[in-house]
Amino acid sequence: MLNRFLPALTLLALAAFAWSGSDYYTGLAVKLMIYAIFALSLQLLVGGAGLVSLGHAAFFGIGAYTAALLSPESEAASLWWLLPAAVLAAASYAAVTGALALRTRGVYFIMVTLAFSQMAYYVFHDTDVGGGSDGIYLYFRPELSVAGWMPLDLGEARTFYFFVLACLALVWGFLALLRRSAFGAALAGIRINEQRMRAAGYSTYPYKLTAYVVGAALASLAGFLFALKDGFVTPELLAWEQSGLVLLMVILGGMASLGGAVLGTVALVLLQELFQSQAIFGDYASHWHLPLGLAIIALVALLPDGLAGLPAQLRQRRQARAAGAVPRPEAATPGRPAPPARLPIQGEPHV
Repeated sequence: MLNRFLPALTLLALAAFAWSGSDYYTGLAVKLMIYAIFALSLQLLVGGAGLVSLGHAAFFGIGAYTAALLSPESEAASLWWLLPAAVLAAASYAAVTGALALRTRGVYFIMVTLAFSQMAYYVFHDTDVGGGSDGIYLYFRPELSVAGWMPLDLGEARTFYFFVLACLALVWGFLALLRRSAFGAALAGIRINEQRMRAAGYSTYPYKLTAYVVGAALASLAGFLFALKDGFVTPELLAWEQSGLVLLMVILGGMASLGGAVLGTVALVLLQELFQSQAIFGDYASHWHLPLGLAIIALVALLPDGLAGLPAQLRQRRQARAAGAVPRPEAATPGRPAPPARLPIQGEPHV
């Protein structure tokens, strides 16, 4: 029962957090929500279809660059067309590259997606399309207006906070419905045994390509929001390190559930903030990669099913201890006959 209402309770807690009064913590919450959308978009591929991509950051960066490049320097653009343009740009790139990458499997698929991501990275890094390695600024957040009336002012911090929260809720709800649909069941079958799905008459390629494009569109939404948050976009958003970071979020939280992607995002971002804190670690904070790496190794070793699988892991350990506490029959000793053998009764473990 708790698991059913946990997403709603989480969203309510995030909504209440908007009145915390601290710009730092609300900004951190916005960052967490944006990266949670990014991780959820990859979870559709990794946990839904079994497609491990190392080039997902390309769509994140394309969404961010589209927002910055199409926004005028003198006035705010309209959200009605700017957001669809960012999503369409990333989805188009995913449709072209995915059509080629999905001809491969396993480690070859990983390497091809990495190659396509690096191609996009060097387009923005080595040319003047987006300001080169210096990046590009976004001077005004887009406006959401209807016939001159503006119901939402995204330039206001709290309004933007709730806009990002609404996007996270919509993405979560959309993916939850997708998992329960016939399309989601087909993706699960492809992840478990693609050969059997083909033998059952399914053409798996269109399903995988659709999931790939949908995941790219959701990743571009996260990149779009990231550009609006910072007002600055650099090519590093498309780098392979960013793809590895979001993949690590999904693995750390647990690939089997949507909640795992969000948990992994929260854990990884908070660990980064912790180990980078000068107030806690002083000068050692400049070496934050070392303790972060050790913490990730420890979490992966201790939690093979991710953070989302921790309750089930603890429950299995309790059951194993309870089963081990059942007294065993007395063993035969010299001069004492062994007890007669008997079949275990119902509920008694076999010995």
